[in-house]
Amino acid sequence: MKNDNFFEKVYQIVQRIPYGKITTYGAIANFLGTKKSARLVGYAMNSSHSIKNLPAHRVVNRNGLLTGKNHFASSNLMQELLESEGIKIENNKVVHFKDHLWIPS
Repeated sequence: MKNDNFFEKVYQIVQRIPYGKITTYGAIANFLGTKKSARLVGYAMNSSHSIKNLPAHRVVNRNGLLTGKNHFASSNLMQELLESEGIKIENNKVVHFKDHLWIPS
């Protein structure tokens, strides 16, 4: 599978993440049938900044850590966007992670 095609599929899923919810790189990879490609999902997210209205801030690692925060315009922007949706963050981690988790289906 070409990366461009894979990246586009990742972005289609990210567009579906509901307001006030988060998902993980691994959940996206699993949904795409490529369970071991969570890192590639991360690469897709790192390349997504030119895509308007993509809620990239809603994708975190499997432990709820804001591992992508350094790829935003400012290092606090990811946290600010999540908090504006009612998701509490402490020490760069989603509080009550499982309560906010959205699994693509």
